[in-house]
Amino acid sequence: MVSNSTLLCFPLVPLQIAEKMQLAPEATLGRNRGSPKDDRTPERARVELPNSGQVKRAGEGTIRMDMSLLSCRVCYHPVKPPVFQCNVGHLACGTCLAELPGEQCPICEHGGGFSRCPVMDDVVLSSKMKCSYDGCQSYVPYHELDGHQRVCPHAPCFCTEPGCGFCGPPVALLGHLTAVHSVPVQKVQYGNVHRLRLSEARCLLHAEEDDSVFLLAVGAVGALDMATVVSAVCICAGASLEPRHAVKLRANGPPPPSSAAGSILLDLKAVTNSNRPGEVAVEELPSFLMVPPTYLVGSEASEVSLDVRIDRV
Repeated sequence: MVSNSTLLCFPLVPLQIAEKMQLAPEATLGRNRGSPKDDRTPERARVELPNSGQVKRAGEGTIRMDMSLLSCRVCYHPVKPPVFQCNVGHLACGTCLAELPGEQCPICEHGGGFSRCPVMDDVVLSSKMKCSYDGCQSYVPYHELDGHQRVCPHAPCFCTEPGCGFCGPPVALLGHLTAVHSVPVQKVQYGNVHRLRLSEARCLLHAEEDDSVFLLAVGAVGALDMATVVSAVCICAGASLEPRHAVKLRANGPPPPSSAAGSILLDLKAVTNSNRPGEVAVEELPSFLMVPPTYLVGSEASEVSLDVRIDRV
């Protein structure tokens, strides 16, 4: 959330022009000495123009204002177009107004009817704020800022290691985990199969095409933690987004003379997004690959391979 008083960018703000104008030192509002008959007529104040010699209309300006002025008096969130205004001047979103009994203002003592306010529509759509996350250069309408920050790819993600307070964008977190916590990383290409050892399953997958980062995590299920579960989690600030990737996992049993044979497959399933991947319980994910104990007995566990394929959806 933003503070009550903050800076907004408005396009084509005439106030910016006025701020650039300065009265020349010799400009006065006294009489025109050169025309005695115009003694009672004030001289028009001269304006010092910018270096170009012309007053140019600004593309945008920065204004400090109380952000509560752009709040809906029904939901108390930033007002969204279409904007309605009551007789006293209280604002309401069109969607909020439709839910009011009799469409009467809840702030006014005796209620008050609302009417459309096209001017405020223009103001609301023009009121833009820069995303506060490092690395993001986006300016978004003020009423869309919360939604943008929930899915911004530069929003912080949190370290997977207990007790570590590091947070940063996914690529920064990738560098932190590899440099500080020695978590192995495997570069992958979408649509290709990459083979890992199951004993090394807890690693990072770095997609070269778009810098997406995945945590390939393992967990245990069963009363004696005999079975192992494996899945992938996309380290993504937009944890509320619909899945953008799918994973296919195949555990290949150890070679003969092992009693385990063949392979176990988890076909392409949606990958869960999380900005706190270290807190994700693998066995509670919507889909995971379960590797039976027979694959993991004794030294044969190191011989079990895991094929991983990630696709964009």
